[in-house]
Amino acid sequence: MLQAIGLTSAPRRDQPSAVDDLTFEAPPGRVTTLLGAPGSGKTTALRLMLELEPGRGVTYFRGRPLHRVGHPAREVGVLLGDVPGHPARTARGQLRMLCAAAGAPASRADELLEVVGLAGLGDQRIGSLSAGMDRRLGVASALLGDPHTLLMDDPADGLSPRESTWLYGLMRAHAAQGGTVLWTTSDPREAVKVADRVVTLEGGRLVADQEVADFARTRLRPRVAVRTPHAARLAAAVSGEARAARRSVEVVAEESNRLSVYGSSCAEIGDAAFRHGVPVHQLADEIGDSGPVVDPVTAAARRTASAVALSELPPPITVRPPRGPIRPLRYEMRRLLGVRTTAVIMAVVLVATVSISLFLARAGVAAQPRLLAGWPPLLPLPLAPLGAGLIGALSYGDEFRYPALAASRGTVPRRLGLLVAKLLVTAGVAVVLAVLVVLCDVQALRLLFGEELIKVPGNAVPLAASWLGLTVGCAWAGLLAAGTFRVAGAGVAAVLAVPVLVVPLVRWMLSQPSAHSFAGLPARLRGLAWLELPAGADRWIAAAGRIVAQPEGAALALSLSALVCAYVITALRSRARWRS
Repeated sequence: MLQAIGLTSAPRRDQPSAVDDLTFEAPPGRVTTLLGAPGSGKTTALRLMLELEPGRGVTYFRGRPLHRVGHPAREVGVLLGDVPGHPARTARGQLRMLCAAAGAPASRADELLEVVGLAGLGDQRIGSLSAGMDRRLGVASALLGDPHTLLMDDPADGLSPRESTWLYGLMRAHAAQGGTVLWTTSDPREAVKVADRVVTLEGGRLVADQEVADFARTRLRPRVAVRTPHAARLAAAVSGEARAARRSVEVVAEESNRLSVYGSSCAEIGDAAFRHGVPVHQLADEIGDSGPVVDPVTAAARRTASAVALSELPPPITVRPPRGPIRPLRYEMRRLLGVRTTAVIMAVVLVATVSISLFLARAGVAAQPRLLAGWPPLLPLPLAPLGAGLIGALSYGDEFRYPALAASRGTVPRRLGLLVAKLLVTAGVAVVLAVLVVLCDVQALRLLFGEELIKVPGNAVPLAASWLGLTVGCAWAGLLAAGTFRVAGAGVAAVLAVPVLVVPLVRWMLSQPSAHSFAGLPARLRGLAWLELPAGADRWIAAAGRIVAQPEGAALALSLSALVCAYVITALRSRARWRS
């Protein structure tokens, strides 16, 4: 049972409310249609029910408002517009990614592909799907959590008659299993064919709430639309002949020389026009609306009374921040591996670094660490950290470009669990990329130049730690910058800013006479520690300090600190904006 009580949208720019005091019910086991012309407030009503827009009122889904439902995807399935998926992701990959967000098993994706008729198209990319196939994928996304209630906004818009028939059959099947279905349309004939109950809106207000049989009898009547330059003359002729024949015919004059004739047919009107010599420019059968059922005076009195009785106003609708995925780590891994972008970036970095490493070895202009990292002296940063930074930037950049977790809000949930999952997955990819770069360079140098260039240096452990820290740090810098500024380009710019801007600044700061020496730092930390540090801790602290003391390490640490602070500030501002 869906119960909408007193839904009223917040007016904008001195405009009237798009939805005004809307109250109705959608019972289980039946299909309910929200009918209205474009701009009548149907979409706004759905967004108010889903707590996506501010206003007043309350909507109960089986007795609970949406914000009190622990797992909304298991209670309400929503289809608002097209599927906002990455065009390079497959239909199966999109559903599996959303399964992790909804807490459903991955096998649910294959089940729903069968249900919506996409079993043979599971490996097809979203960008190549037709409008009908895309709508089927959207229905599958709405059904992932096996919800009791389906809310769909004009789902048949742009579909062929065959696709529309399939969609209406699916809604009927869901209702037959005891579920609640509420969908919107502007076509009264489609409402009559599909719905059990029709709720009609006009100007954001309820004008009728009827069973479909009553709606068809009282709200819809067949009519003949006539357009002629002599409308008054034809109206008088048709009315006179109807009275003479004692037939019930109603002629309604409309604007632009147009007549609506109820109780007649095109043949009869055409014959009457011919007999009286009246030219006809249009003659067609239509389905007309006989007007509101609710008395407008009574409705106005009710609205005035409710506005005066402030104590009886429905509660305000608070727009809350979007929820994060139930299984964030699994979601992030499927999101990252669902497209080929990561693999392409890693392949390009490996090929480029091997080529650079071989060129540097032949020219003899670089030390061994630079050979193994493929880092020529002219580049401010090796390619592996740049590639990791690009992968990190796309981790949030693709979320904002193709929002899947909060598509109806057009944003990305700023949840700690999602951020931690992205940091872990991005760090893992960065480590794999860093290790693969070194291994590929070692093998290439061994094949072409022998063993003399790849001997293990005495400081291999600090060098490896510095290399991994640089790669992971760049990946995190790209991720945090893209998450803060909501675009992947900002993440790439933040990675490039580390060697171009921050490193020279750190070098200048370290060269100043007031800069403190690193010597004695472990002893000072031991004196500040409350607990006794274990034996050998001084050696590890000193090693970590030497890594951070390098200009690149210090610049990266400074950049990451600034980006973390910026991300936290923007997250707090977003929460404050949602609450306001």
